[in-house]
Amino acid sequence: MQCVVLAAGEGKRMRPLTARRPKVMLPVANRPMMEHLVLAARDAGITEFVLVVGYGEREVRSHFGDGSRFGIHISYAPQRQQMGTADALRSAQDLVTGPFLAMNGDMILTSADIARMIQTPAPCMGTSTTDHPGDFGVVIVENDRVIALEEKSKQPKSGTINAGAYLFTPDIFELLAQVSISSRGELELTDALNVLIDGHRLRAIPLPTWMDIGYPWDLIDANAALLTNISSVNQGTVEEGVYLSGQVVIGKDTVIRSGTYIEGPCIIGSNCRIGPHAYIRGSTSIGDECHIGHCTELKNSIIMAGTKIPHFNYIGDSVIGSGCNFGAGTKIANLRHDHAPVRVGGKDTRHTKFGAVVGDNVRFGINCSVNVGTVIGSHANFAPNSYIEGSFCENSAIR
Repeated sequence: MQCVVLAAGEGKRMRPLTARRPKVMLPVANRPMMEHLVLAARDAGITEFVLVVGYGEREVRSHFGDGSRFGIHISYAPQRQQMGTADALRSAQDLVTGPFLAMNGDMILTSADIARMIQTPAPCMGTSTTDHPGDFGVVIVENDRVIALEEKSKQPKSGTINAGAYLFTPDIFELLAQVSISSRGELELTDALNVLIDGHRLRAIPLPTWMDIGYPWDLIDANAALLTNISSVNQGTVEEGVYLSGQVVIGKDTVIRSGTYIEGPCIIGSNCRIGPHAYIRGSTSIGDECHIGHCTELKNSIIMAGTKIPHFNYIGDSVIGSGCNFGAGTKIANLRHDHAPVRVGGKDTRHTKFGAVVGDNVRFGINCSVNVGTVIGSHANFAPNSYIEGSFCENSAIR
């Protein structure tokens, strides 16, 4: 059994976080999201992988290499133009030798779900359920057979959705060759799936643990879910007077200074400086070479590598890119006064608590205030005492 992972897209809904990295390389629990998926497939018994790459492929190749450090073998299939899911899957045709699992690289699955799926006769499609099916492709199922697919609709006919995981035989490539460009200007995998559906050949396999990562707030949910499974590890230095509660992972050469209080689950990368007197609350991931300083509080957030949050800061329910610097007293709000769901760029996050999305290398002066639902592009700069709300493009400068 081989596994083809579709990882060529940019992930525009994740901008500004994907301005300089592909979506599948965004960190969740301090690992690229696609690494979690690849390891789950490996633990289900698959050792041969084909990664379809395109946007940011150098970063994918550099991280995964030939797969040997993960105990697997990886081949790469470049998709030179992102022409849709059918085109992406066709890119892997010359590397596929038999029945194979195909998955979108931007989701979370468990090894148990994958193992159950690959034991099912091909062809089959993984499905999940949601209370907002209008955001996804909807699947109509009778018994165990898919009888119809419905593109995103304001009035979906079902709460069952396409999970983006499939088990195929090489016969699928004959169907893919017949797919023509859709009204969206893409070669759609769903056109090939509809041929299988018309022949009553496509099975539906429920995947109860599936998580989609389509927007930045989904990163926070996935991060919190994956951190529930960690076990405490300490490879750094914890000074006297530090209190650790719950499961906490501390990376190599990281120093936790006196007076710091850390509530698990929490993961801290290598070569970080934490404290003194920092307060890190649950479901927080901190990347390598970060500085979280005196009287700084973090909660339910992702902090990417090389970011400095040195003193008297608060960040809650936010995603912070790499190489950022927060001036003393800069804070991010994460709750509306009316407790209504936070909206980002007009999109309902369905989260009553959500802070901000901050790109890479953003610099804040002292005492900046960032309101809920703010999106800040990479390399933006803000003067001291700035009030920051709404969306800011790359290289913005607020004086």
